[in-house]
Amino acid sequence: MWTVIYIAPTAKMAENIKKRLTEEGFLIKVRPVNLSKQQYEILVPSGELEEVQEVFNSLFRS
Repeated sequence: MWTVIYIAPTAKMAENIKKRLTEEGFLIKVRPVNLSKQQYEILVPSGELEEVQEVFNSLFRS
């Protein structure tokens, strides 16, 4: 099962997040939320949620 960890406001930001987390060794999916608002969900396997959240926070919220 996949879990949303973040909703990116642009496709460019979503792809950047996917690239960075993939480089860290995680399996990542990106899917559009609403085409009119152009928001994108960043999804990870539920079993990796806590580990991905820690890495995400260190990469993007520092």
